[in-house]
Amino acid sequence: MTDATLGSASSVDTIQSAYMAQVQRRRLYGGITLLLFVALMVSGFNIADARNAGGFWDGIANIGAYPADVLSEAWEKRADLPALIVKYAPALMETINIAAVSTLIGTAGGIILSLLGTRGLARWPRLIPVFRRFSDIMRAVPEIVIALVLIFVLGGGPIPAVIAISIHTAGALAKMFSEVAENADLKPVEGLASTGATWAQRMWLGIIPQVAPNYLSYALLRFEINIRASAILGFVGAGGIGYELRNAMAWGPGRFDEAAAIFVLLFGTIVLFDQISSRYRNRLTEGANA
Repeated sequence: MTDATLGSASSVDTIQSAYMAQVQRRRLYGGITLLLFVALMVSGFNIADARNAGGFWDGIANIGAYPADVLSEAWEKRADLPALIVKYAPALMETINIAAVSTLIGTAGGIILSLLGTRGLARWPRLIPVFRRFSDIMRAVPEIVIALVLIFVLGGGPIPAVIAISIHTAGALAKMFSEVAENADLKPVEGLASTGATWAQRMWLGIIPQVAPNYLSYALLRFEINIRASAILGFVGAGGIGYELRNAMAWGPGRFDEAAAIFVLLFGTIVLFDQISSRYRNRLTEGANA
């Protein structure tokens, strides 16, 4: 009995010492990782500051000067704000249209790529890596890079923005859609296959009804993101309210009231669509999990 007790105590001590050694190793690895992170941050900041001619610390004191000038001029001309909002409303609608069309095209492309790149559902299983790498490339290239290339080829306007955002949206949604489709029940697909249904019919009738709430939820999320992206692309000549904001900011004093009106329009639109989209996404997600 005594030997058993001593053996039990010895095993507990061994387990405890092994556990403490593991905890110490984790702390050591965590400390080393933190030090590396801090070193990279410091070195990266020094490199960026050197490329900026060392002007970061000199200019940080003036970081609030530009917003203060915009706000002061906008307050002086606050009576003109409603008229300016009406003036730039068409540019805002163009930005929303760019985001909406891009989301529709990108969602369609993402659905096709996801089904072709999902194990158990793909039309050509051997080509799954090809479709997955293709979607990786599509989402790896930023929209602004694609838009700059297209603007050089096609000229300025909303078309390059639509194409650029659609490409990036299709690649991003293909990844998320594929993860959802992998968890779909394959029994309806097998039943349709036994009746002689084509691959497109099996996907449309057997998979899409299962994953539609999640797909729509992700598409609404991308629509929010695409509104911001379409506004940013306006700075490089892709049209929309971003183009008007760039012109107002580039003009400088005298048109800061216009920049403030555009900021109000853009901020209000993003908040509005964010709230609407979040509400419907929550409903869709709850319905999918019910």
